Amino acid sequence: MRPILALALLVSPAVVLAQPAEPLRGTRLEILATGEASRTPDVARIGAGVVSAAPTASAAMEANARQMASVRAALKRAGIADRDIQTSSLNLSPEYREGTAGAAPRVVGYRASNEVSVTFRDIASTGRILDALVSQGANQINGPSLSIDHPEAALDEARTKALAAARARAELYARATGKHVGRLIAISEAGGEGVNTFRGIVNSLPKASTALDPGTQTLSVTLNVTFELD
Repeated sequence: MRPILALALLVSPAVVLAQPAEPLRGTRLEILATGEASRTPDVARIGAGVVSAAPTASAAMEANARQMASVRAALKRAGIADRDIQTSSLNLSPEYREGTAGAAPRVVGYRASNEVSVTFRDIASTGRILDALVSQGANQINGPSLSIDHPEAALDEARTKALAAARARAELYARATGKHVGRLIAISEAGGEGVNTFRGIVNSLPKASTALDPGTQTLSVTLNVTFELD
């Protein structure tokens, strides 16, 4: 009777596929192989916020709140959903001026900052929306962080390539040693990771619209594959 393959999920993101233990008849061969798949990122995350300065802490916070209200309203008008707007930082700090003749620095005002992390699901509209935010008072822009919203298909492609690469390498070792590839004993997956091979950037030119270049993101999966050569 043919052995039944058992699938086990680990606590970590790794996945293991292994046959029940039985005596090894041939040579055990373990191969580490990586597969990659490239996609164009379709989600951009950018930090947008306001930095305000005023003589008092309350005035700085009030001015900042007014400007941020305009920024949030601009995001809503642009069609950004509430779930895609998240406060990422809120700070208030004093500003000092150095004293003269050894005197201690003194507080001359306060600086308040507020930033939201915005998820743009239509990268083509990102530049236009950023320009609108700046016109509404946003004076702090950070990012972008680019990603693929649904990477499962790309990861499956990378897995298929990794397994094919592992088998091809096993065939090479088998030919070199006068053997042939027998059972596939085990597969363990180290997980997938994304790497931007062409980094997306926000370009801003005077009197011109802001543009974001998404580039290409490469997802990779590494497999540890064990064969039996006989």
